[in-house]
Amino acid sequence: MKGYTPPPRMVVSNEPLPITRNITITEGISVKDLAEKLDIRAKDLISRLLGRGVFATINQTLDAELASEVARFFGAETNVITFEEQASKDIDAAAASGEESAVEVTPRPPVVTIMGHVDHGKTTLLDSIRETAVAEGEAGGITQHIGAYKVRITDKESPAYGREIVFLDTPGHEAFTRMRSRGAKATDIVVLVVAADDGVMPQTVEAIDHAHAAEVPIIVAVNKIDKPDAMPDRVKKQLADRGLVPEEWGGKTVFVDVSAKKKTNLNLLMEMICLVADLAELKATPERAATGVVLEAKLDRGRGPVATVLVQNGTLIAGDNFVVGNVYGKIRAMFDDRGAALASAPPSTPVEILGMEGLPQAGDQFVVVADRDKARGISEYREQKAREAALAKSSRVSLEGLAEQIKTAGTKELNIILKGDVQGSVEVLSDLLSKLSNEKVRLKLLRSGVGAITETDVLLASASNAIIIGFNVRPERKAQELAEQEEVDIRLHSIIYELQDEIKRAMTGLLEPTIKETYQGRAEVLETFRIPKVGTVAGCRVIDGSIKRDSEVRLLRDNVVVFKGKVGSLRRFKDDAKEVTNGMECGISIANYGDIKARDVIEAFATERIAAEAMV
Repeated sequence: MKGYTPPPRMVVSNEPLPITRNITITEGISVKDLAEKLDIRAKDLISRLLGRGVFATINQTLDAELASEVARFFGAETNVITFEEQASKDIDAAAASGEESAVEVTPRPPVVTIMGHVDHGKTTLLDSIRETAVAEGEAGGITQHIGAYKVRITDKESPAYGREIVFLDTPGHEAFTRMRSRGAKATDIVVLVVAADDGVMPQTVEAIDHAHAAEVPIIVAVNKIDKPDAMPDRVKKQLADRGLVPEEWGGKTVFVDVSAKKKTNLNLLMEMICLVADLAELKATPERAATGVVLEAKLDRGRGPVATVLVQNGTLIAGDNFVVGNVYGKIRAMFDDRGAALASAPPSTPVEILGMEGLPQAGDQFVVVADRDKARGISEYREQKAREAALAKSSRVSLEGLAEQIKTAGTKELNIILKGDVQGSVEVLSDLLSKLSNEKVRLKLLRSGVGAITETDVLLASASNAIIIGFNVRPERKAQELAEQEEVDIRLHSIIYELQDEIKRAMTGLLEPTIKETYQGRAEVLETFRIPKVGTVAGCRVIDGSIKRDSEVRLLRDNVVVFKGKVGSLRRFKDDAKEVTNGMECGISIANYGDIKARDVIEAFATERIAAEAMV
């Protein structure tokens, strides 16, 4: 149109704004939420992301690092917090805004973990407490469904009558440490059990270190005082040397002499737990949305993912939506420690919950959310981050990939676990492998030993990114399955120079895996027979897979290879057989070999040549 002047096009500046404010964002924040926090239009934010090569929609979640960079461009410094921290802040803000019921804080039962050295009576003490603290009609007939339970003090003469205590039956210090490493402080008090006849042991010291690291008060239960050789004062002296000075000696640590078997002073111990809890002023807000921590989780065949959760604050109600670690869900059902269904769980209640979309980890934070879509978004974002982290970890090393890694990374360290049939071979091979190191590849022998390749070897190889070399030995069946699952490279050899050549070729990048071995089955020798003109025939039962007439076989004695050859003949009763399958009995003779004994194992396999290109 004549005389019309179009309006000037809006240009988004590429110059960052000066930093003038500070905002708080959560992990996995959406484009829409970030735009609101920055007080800009969502399309300006999308335009900026597009300039960085990121195609994002308005509801897409952003990585914390990317969100921080974009926010800085728009003049805002960021403080990144977790979704759980944000949920807690929202609840506190709602409480501060004036809802009277939301700010009502009440005392809650203490959460106690019992720790100590093995055989010092931890389990017996737990059992005795549960029996004395539960009504007589139920005593002894309780089914323990979960690794945590709540007990009520039923002794009417006790000043703590009617009070409740939650006991955690955690599997040792490992779970305690794992929870602490995830930032989940589940325990209020640690009861350290020390046997009066045994004194302070290594695991006792370890338990003290764990409790100190978690900054949790310690009550010492000196157990087995009914034994004739019990010396409680010696225990007090040993613990005083480690900083736990008894109250009667002028210190701050509560000591209680108990006998778990005779049920001596158990009520006194529980009174002391309540006293220490009162000093700590343990409080919770029952009216708010629940938060807690996962104590353990398992996959139940009939019920799906099941988690034991300790509700730490708020009240958990059936039907609540929640996020726990990388998993989200809706509570379909809740059960207490005796298997009874619950409609709600107040603070300091351990419950089993059903309704998760996946399996969380022990120590994951549990938080109830109002919006199911928000829960799903956070869960998917965390799952994606976990997947990326898993992919970023170094891939399992194999001899084929070694040459490629040498090219890209310069000097390479190859970890090796060596197992042989006899100590002499292991020593020779250890020397040989250590001499093969050069400026490009350093061979490091992590473990060497005699005997079959075990699950422990495979787990070590998996953890340290090593390959396993077996010389005249085989992996146990379970170890073989675990190696396949963990993608651990196992190389089996029976000729020393072949092994040497293979390692050398791998180190120079010339490895050509041309022979592939396929496992077929194994049979156990029940009895042997000498037959004229035939030789020794083994009466066998096939215990796995199948044995074929054209199979190659290894004769294993205590998982060590005694002979390698071919099937001479295979018979079922008096007839020749092409194949004998799992569970059947048969007669097997090995061509040109007669030294077979009862309890030996015959392993059948097939080998095929594969071109090097096919393995790439």
